Amino acid sequence: MTKLFARFLKDETGASAVEYALIVALIAVAIIGTTSKLGTNIKDMFEKPGP
Repeated sequence: MTKLFARFLKDETGASAVEYALIVALIAVAIIGTTSKLGTNIKDMFEKPGP
């Protein structure tokens, strides 16, 4: 039983998938935040009356 548990603790095959998922999630949050801010700025630029 302890050998099975020790082998389970040594198994890192899923670790890289979790790391990639976290990186993708952080990139998605950054893109959403940037797009939201940029979209607001563009909207304000077109809604302002001209000179």
